[in-house]
Amino acid sequence: MSGTNPIPLLADLRALATRGLADTLGIEVLELSPSRVVATMPVDARTLQPFGILPGGASLALAEPVASIGATANVDRDAFLAMGLEINANHLRAKSEGVVTATATPIHVGRTTHVWDIRITDEVGRVVCVSRCTLAIRPRG
Repeated sequence: MSGTNPIPLLADLRALATRGLADTLGIEVLELSPSRVVATMPVDARTLQPFGILPGGASLALAEPVASIGATANVDRDAFLAMGLEINANHLRAKSEGVVTATATPIHVGRTTHVWDIRITDEVGRVVCVSRCTLAIRPRG
């Protein structure tokens, strides 16, 4: 990471992680470090599909930013960008209300690619979705 004190940088990343789509969906980052990112998302009118359940796209809209922000926490942000290259998911349990929590941990942190495992669980720890996201690490500019 850039700089000598990672704490302000992580705070900056936390603020970035809740802009745009994440803000619209109510995603909140609870924990952020280079080895683990935890975020929550409400299961409500913003995230439900017309049949009243959490769609796969909403799960992926939670999974991708936690992986991206984790990868970003592992690179020099002045010199590199982390951007999604591939994401997949298995949707294992229907969810129609409450909150889901995504926990992302790195599988591989390389010079040009990172691979992150994301587990999305319900309030009692049951797995709703498992995802894997590959990120390209590219020079800025």
